[in-house]
Amino acid sequence: MTDLLQVAKKELKIGFRNPWAYSFLLLFSVFGLSLLLVNSQNRIGGYSGITGSMLNLILYLLPLMALFLGSFSLTAEKEEGSWQLLSTYPLGTVPFLLGKYAGLAIVLLTILSFGYGLMGLVTVLLGKAFEINTYLLFFFFSCGLVLLYLALALWIGALSKNRWQAMTISVMVWFFTVIGWTTLLVAVLGLLPYLWIKPVLTVLTLLNPAEFVRLFVVVKLGGGSVLGPEYYQWVGWIQKPGGSLLFALLFIVWAACTIFGVCRIWERGRTRG
Repeated sequence: MTDLLQVAKKELKIGFRNPWAYSFLLLFSVFGLSLLLVNSQNRIGGYSGITGSMLNLILYLLPLMALFLGSFSLTAEKEEGSWQLLSTYPLGTVPFLLGKYAGLAIVLLTILSFGYGLMGLVTVLLGKAFEINTYLLFFFFSCGLVLLYLALALWIGALSKNRWQAMTISVMVWFFTVIGWTTLLVAVLGLLPYLWIKPVLTVLTLLNPAEFVRLFVVVKLGGGSVLGPEYYQWVGWIQKPGGSLLFALLFIVWAACTIFGVCRIWERGRTRG
């Protein structure tokens, strides 16, 4: 536990000095406020054009931010020789990676909270306030995206040899899971027999953290009807009383399995030197 805290503290110091994090915060705040200012309604709530645009903005920026910062953190340990030094101490792989994850998560969530706080303050002053449920749903949606993509970023960092390789893989993962997901999904499902479409769609959706979290938020905002008949079962279980609890459980399992995979990869690299 002590080792985990020491790694997390080190990551906090580095993270809050990283200009990349503040660059993404600036972009997120500027574009978020711009969307809210062009909105003609004084009250923002439910699934509408403005909330749909906000969802897209979050999906474009936050996963990329988490992927870059998380993967660069691990590859920096390799490039700068820090890990070679740390590996000579009795520091286990699990405390090291969990400390990395915890430190980075605190940095990203703190910056995210500041951005949402600023956005909420400005919109209230201008008389264009979010409904509290919608505001909280967006905030938790953003936190969920950051935490899932941060776990994925550690996987990329564990596999990459340097920052350039990590950046290339991060952009590819971001593109396929966020930008090209619909095209990729249609292409894959179009090759399958009709009876296979729904099961394969469910599996692929669970494998994509962006789509997995987006569906939950869209349904909670009342926009389940725009998803199409293929997602009828998703709308059904999310709207049930225990839907949020089941989603939280799936969320934890997804993140835990990803971090477990990172530990296996990192430990294998440590054993082989």
